[in-house]
Amino acid sequence: MRDPASPAGYMAAPAVLRMLRITLHAGFLALLLVGVAATLVSEPGPAVVYPALLISLCLGGLYLAGTVRERRAAKQQPGTPSSSRVPRYARFWLAGVTGLWVVLMMLSADFSWLAFALFFLHLHLLSTRHAVVAIVLLTGVVIAAQWERQGELQVPMILGPMFGAVFAVVMTVVYQSLYLEGVNQRQALEELRRTRSELARTQHQAGVLTERERLAREIHDTLAQGLSSIVLISRAAEASLDAGATNTARERIRTVQQAASDNLTDARRFVRGLSAAEGDPEFLVGSLRRTCASVEQQAAAQGIGLRCRFELDGAPIRMPAPYEVALLRAAQSALSNSLRHSSAGTAVVTLTFVGSEVALDIYDNGRGFDVDTALASAVERTDGTGFGLRALRERITALGGAIEIESEAGEGTVVGIRLPLLPFDDGTADD
Repeated sequence: MRDPASPAGYMAAPAVLRMLRITLHAGFLALLLVGVAATLVSEPGPAVVYPALLISLCLGGLYLAGTVRERRAAKQQPGTPSSSRVPRYARFWLAGVTGLWVVLMMLSADFSWLAFALFFLHLHLLSTRHAVVAIVLLTGVVIAAQWERQGELQVPMILGPMFGAVFAVVMTVVYQSLYLEGVNQRQALEELRRTRSELARTQHQAGVLTERERLAREIHDTLAQGLSSIVLISRAAEASLDAGATNTARERIRTVQQAASDNLTDARRFVRGLSAAEGDPEFLVGSLRRTCASVEQQAAAQGIGLRCRFELDGAPIRMPAPYEVALLRAAQSALSNSLRHSSAGTAVVTLTFVGSEVALDIYDNGRGFDVDTALASAVERTDGTGFGLRALRERITALGGAIEIESEAGEGTVVGIRLPLLPFDDGTADD
């Protein structure tokens, strides 16, 4: 099915209008030739034939010149109603064409048929009132010429020209309606195309912003956290070297290497756009265990006595990859904050499968903080820090889950996450 907003779709109406115009011009010239042929066949004598041929040639040339000029004017002002772009010379041209026709009618009534085409020209170039007056006069000329030729006035001589005049008026009204409909259709479809383009641009911008938010969360929860740990541990290794504790420095350098290796793995997976689960049903549980071990190792490398353990409650089930990624990133972000800011001695990550939801709780016994103040300051920062809590909340709520952060000064911090367990086609229960 052809797209109605495509160029081929909305050029149908203008094509019809162009065909009507071409038919009118071709009809005028054809009727002129018919009149010339009829005059020659009737053999009225050289006194009529030669002047008729000469005037017919002048009329045909004048008509062609006018149509060419009119065509150029239409191209210069496309989409404008004809009555509002009639050139000033057009009425003089019409008067010349009509005058030559009247002279031909005085020579031979065989040119009466040209009146039908002249009706359309007057309706096209003159106002409605003036056109109707002109059509009445042209009809009178035709009736008079036929009367003079036959020597008596008959009913068909009156009805024929009158029906022709009425038909021309009706056809002109139809033509103008088609023209205006074509113009309105082109304008409406052009507006539709502009609206489509604007909608596509808006959707593209929305997609870009959404992807930017997603990239920001992924970078913060993986690369940024890993690089931050590398910086802190390398500083601790440098301090150990300055103090002459080469064994400690060596151990911390190994920790830096391991952290860099893990970060490189995350970066490669991030670039490839692979699913976090990679088809491993134990991905989330194993990843949370490794995250706790890594945080404890990093804390030891920095000289921080942080113990981190993982606890599983209930039988784990396979979940969609976005769920597993969200829960893993939440644990990584919360433990990173515990390591860097809380001065905690213990951190516990608990993954619970119960009923129709999965829960993840991250607790530390650190110094705590004011949650409202932290969230407000994160929005106001422009240096790229403080993004973790806001990004974590956005990630969880996007999956239809809920997140609660409880913390008070000196009371530690608990981050609680709840996600509904939706049906998953490939899910299996692990014994």
